Amino acid sequence: MMMASVTFVLLSGCGAGSGAPASPGPAPSQDPAGGSISAPGSEALTAAEVEAIYRSRIEAARTRFTEADVHFMTGMIHHHAQALEISRMAPENGASSTIQTLAARIINAQRDEIRIMQRWLGDRGQPVPELHETEAGVMVHGPGHEHMHHMPGMLTDAQIRELAGAQGLDFDRLFLTLMIEHHRGAVHMVHDLFATDGAAQDEEVFRFASDVQVDQATEVARMEQMLSALPSGADAP
Repeated sequence: MMMASVTFVLLSGCGAGSGAPASPGPAPSQDPAGGSISAPGSEALTAAEVEAIYRSRIEAARTRFTEADVHFMTGMIHHHAQALEISRMAPENGASSTIQTLAARIINAQRDEIRIMQRWLGDRGQPVPELHETEAGVMVHGPGHEHMHHMPGMLTDAQIRELAGAQGLDFDRLFLTLMIEHHRGAVHMVHDLFATDGAAQDEEVFRFASDVQVDQATEVARMEQMLSALPSGADAP
């Protein structure tokens, strides 16, 4: 008899007086970044205040970069600029249509990436290397030039002169050989960045470096296939 009484009391306590379940209270509103702006009963923020919160969080995100991030982005601008320099040789050196298409794709992609890196550096108040393209060649002015020849995959002046003097099939073969080496160097630079303590915590740096690694590794595999498909010196007409 006592057990039945206790059960009745517990069941009675589950009700909300009228027998209807209690309705949940209003949820706090959210700001664009996912944080709570106002709790029930508090005064809602204005659109201007929401915008200010959003902007402050964007600015805070831009302070999470390291010296290694700056060094990577600065160096990669110089690295990409050299790829532009040697890719621009393809039309004038009698490259095949396949190589000219590849060179044009490299030029377009790396110009876009250079602009991304320049904007990233400028947004964070860092010195920005300037790219200058003329008929005479490609030049980069600004920070990072002193370390340019020490970066992985960077071609020597002698290698560039050799490529500039090659024509036709010889150019195709040497271009692919050197560009494979150059792209592998860029992938190596990404590996070095990710291996550095505290580096690439900035979301833009991490995403950009990851894209560079995937794109360049994919292009290396494609160029290796193109190189193996070229006729050997003995088979060339």
